Amino acid sequence: MVEEDSVRVVRCGGSELNFRRAVFSADSKYIFCVSGDFVKVHSTATEECVHILQGHRNLVTGIQLNPNNHLQLYSCSFDGTIKLWDYIDGILIKTFIVGHKLHALFTLACAEDSVFVIINKEKPDVFQLVSVKLPKSSSQEIEAKELSFVLDYINQSPKCIAFGNEGEYVAAVRDFYLSVYFFKKKTTSRFTLSSSKNKKHAKNNFTCVACHPKEDCIATGHKDGKIRLWRNFDDDKKYTYTCLHWHHDLVMDLAFSVTGTSLLSGGRESVLVEWRDATEKNKEFLPRLGATIEHISVSPAGDLFCTSHSDNKIIIIHRNLEASAVIQGLVKDSNIFTGLMIDPRTKALVLNGKPGHLQFYSLQHDKQLYNLDIIQQEYINDYGLIQIELTKAAFGCYGNWLATVEQRQEKETELELQMKLWMYNKKTQGFVLNTKVNMPHEDHITALCFCNAEKLENPTLVTASKDGHFKVWILTDDSDIYKKAVGWTCDFVGSYHKYQATNCCFSEDGSLLAVGFEEIVTIWDSETWELKCTFCQRAGNIRHLCFGRLTCSKYLLGATENGILCCWNLLSCALEWSAKLNVRVMEPDPHSENIAAISQSSVGSDLFVFKPSEPRPLYIQKNISREEVQWGVFVPRDVPESFTSEAYQWLNRSQFYFLTKSQVTIPLQKAEESLPTTPFYFILGKHREQQDEKINEALESELVQLPLTENIPAISELLHTPAHVLPSAAFLCSKFVNSLLLSKETKSCEEIPEDVDMEEEKESDDSDVENDFTEKTQDTNDTDLGEDIIHQLSKSEEKELRKFRKVDYSWITVL
Repeated sequence: MVEEDSVRVVRCGGSELNFRRAVFSADSKYIFCVSGDFVKVHSTATEECVHILQGHRNLVTGIQLNPNNHLQLYSCSFDGTIKLWDYIDGILIKTFIVGHKLHALFTLACAEDSVFVIINKEKPDVFQLVSVKLPKSSSQEIEAKELSFVLDYINQSPKCIAFGNEGEYVAAVRDFYLSVYFFKKKTTSRFTLSSSKNKKHAKNNFTCVACHPKEDCIATGHKDGKIRLWRNFDDDKKYTYTCLHWHHDLVMDLAFSVTGTSLLSGGRESVLVEWRDATEKNKEFLPRLGATIEHISVSPAGDLFCTSHSDNKIIIIHRNLEASAVIQGLVKDSNIFTGLMIDPRTKALVLNGKPGHLQFYSLQHDKQLYNLDIIQQEYINDYGLIQIELTKAAFGCYGNWLATVEQRQEKETELELQMKLWMYNKKTQGFVLNTKVNMPHEDHITALCFCNAEKLENPTLVTASKDGHFKVWILTDDSDIYKKAVGWTCDFVGSYHKYQATNCCFSEDGSLLAVGFEEIVTIWDSETWELKCTFCQRAGNIRHLCFGRLTCSKYLLGATENGILCCWNLLSCALEWSAKLNVRVMEPDPHSENIAAISQSSVGSDLFVFKPSEPRPLYIQKNISREEVQWGVFVPRDVPESFTSEAYQWLNRSQFYFLTKSQVTIPLQKAEESLPTTPFYFILGKHREQQDEKINEALESELVQLPLTENIPAISELLHTPAHVLPSAAFLCSKFVNSLLLSKETKSCEEIPEDVDMEEEKESDDSDVENDFTEKTQDTNDTDLGEDIIHQLSKSEEKELRKFRKVDYSWITVL
């Protein structure tokens, strides 16, 4: 039985992989990337996650190889610690407690016992670069409080700090300023670009910096797309810079190759540019990388590059500018219009991905499975351009059909609307476009749902719109003389007093359709499409609508914008109960009667799990998230649990994920578990202790009944003799197995052996029952007695032993 304090909310995956630059191992076999409060170790050849380094209690903000041991990795975090890892085995070696909130991490080979970090002082916008001395100690946790100031007034981003010429100096950029600190001279040079608002100097802001590994050369990126190469910066008056210009927008990151012969740059054009010999004429391109380049990294061996992108992916690139691998995380779209869905076939999480795409994401492995291009148009990255948006999606008929809605609206009167229906193709193992409907409604589509009844003969889809109508679409025969085909067509159009249709859902058996028209809920017969009844509480527009399931299928639930949760009885056509609850998310469990509702308060988000048959919640979890929860979904378990507590039985069949604005997945699980964790939250709990106790008891009872065979010489010789000199297995098998079995008359070691008389055996039956009870509470003082009894063989055992002795083992002595 799981106790309440043994369940907690933790994150399970979907974090940003592009938050910081990725780091290669010295042999280029592995690539490291931050992922929330974890560090992931991926193989550069297979893209698979090899290890997850977990131990930080807050966001990881920097990772670097240990320059003195390339099999170790440093990481820093907002939790104020620096951790040293053995990434080959995934083991934490040491933890250095700095105490400050750490924003970035840098290491130098010349600084053996020190690392560099970015911290912020009293003011939140004032950041400093400091050196932290790492004490040598045998203990696993060490305080590292000795800090040395290096640079002040810097940017917190690690892209704005770079060490050059094997650690002789460090360069930092912020706003219109470039600062260079020389470690030997202990002096700082500062350079300023014009910040005037005329067209020529309007976008001179520094965005990133990189230093040549062997020469005194600094490359800086700017908001206007220019790259400046600074030289002679050791003199404030004799410094010079040259400009390289290809990017039309700001330069996001820069990186020199290991030898320094090439400079890599990237930006919003999704193109990696290689400037060879730092000349404008000699440059190469790797285009169509799919999204804005956020970071660029170079392997220590120089044979691989990698780019981190705004769509949460990392592309590994060979030295000849050929992409070799892609590590794709959960795509963080600014708006999740489709909500969260579960693909009935793959059990993958489905939601908005890249612009115009649906992403299928594996929650178990925390990685993207594939993208489905819905809009099927080239995406143009232009902030002033109004894009086509994928707004609605729904699965139907156990994953055989997928409905999507896309729209584009430049002006209020110019709405472009298109609905597509996709059929699953078993041969290609993917969805193929079947029907395209232009302008299915005259206004925005607010909801769409399939009828997923088990015995449904003809697939049915319903769409609701702000134009005041809901439409029923059915699958019909669309064959011609050339081929057999099916297509979707409109079968019925319904409305209610010209109100806007805001919600729709089918009952579990598909016999009823509920459509919300602003404040009114209407119930329709799915066979005749006749209006059966209406519900109206005048508590605001209906925000969420769903039917009960299984034993609660006679109930209909509705949540209003004014914070009222209503439950109607469909048999009596009356309000069963209502509660004051500001429901933002309401999701039914497809495998039980339970419904999860998440409400928003001034403190955070609260979770309520209940059955429609009674207003008393089965489970309440306060403050599951400080952020506003946007979506939620139940995910069926592969192996059902068996919780006995009523408060946790809703976790037996399904897990619950929910999505916040920061798009972090969070599960509910036992406190002693430390699972690697994806905007989502996943609720689970286990009672392994009880199961382990049962297993141990079963093992103990089995061990009591095993005969002692290690003292039998024949068996000992048989097991220690090489197999190639033994007789055939058919000859030895039956006798060997029989020697290990107990006869039917044999009792356990706690009972009296069979070589006593039958009269004594009858008299001792009653006493044996008492002995079985008392022996469990006594100390193990009867061990010697038990051993003596076991050596007293029964008559059947003696008979088997005589047969076994007749076997000729003289051939063994020849060995």
